[in-house]
Amino acid sequence: MGRFRDRLTRFMYGRYGVDQLNRFLMGIVVVSLVLSLFIHHQLFYWLTVLGIGISYFRMFSKNIRKRSQENNRYLQATDGVRKSFARMKSRSQDKSHCYFKCPSCKQTVRVPKGKGKICITCPKCSKEFIKKT
Repeated sequence: MGRFRDRLTRFMYGRYGVDQLNRFLMGIVVVSLVLSLFIHHQLFYWLTVLGIGISYFRMFSKNIRKRSQENNRYLQATDGVRKSFARMKSRSQDKSHCYFKCPSCKQTVRVPKGKGKICITCPKCSKEFIKKT
């Protein structure tokens, strides 16, 4: 197994490898494969083949600068979506606080859990509202 890993490492030297855009493409490939199990249509087959082809092309490419630019454009395009998912994940893991939106300015306010009914003052617009934590 060590020889194979060494050969693969030598082969991949100077090549681009896997990045976030490739992971996204592989996710599309998996979804199209699952859909092709239930919906027998040529579109899903060709989408799978195209996704695998583009992903392997990007992975084995020696034009690292161009592939990096493509990945940066993808990251810029999906920045808002990725940040909102990260925010939702951190909030779901925060067991000691509740999150409320201010009714007037829609600012998110974090308050401690288990305090009962409390009066919350928005730090942005100073509006007071009552919520149960």
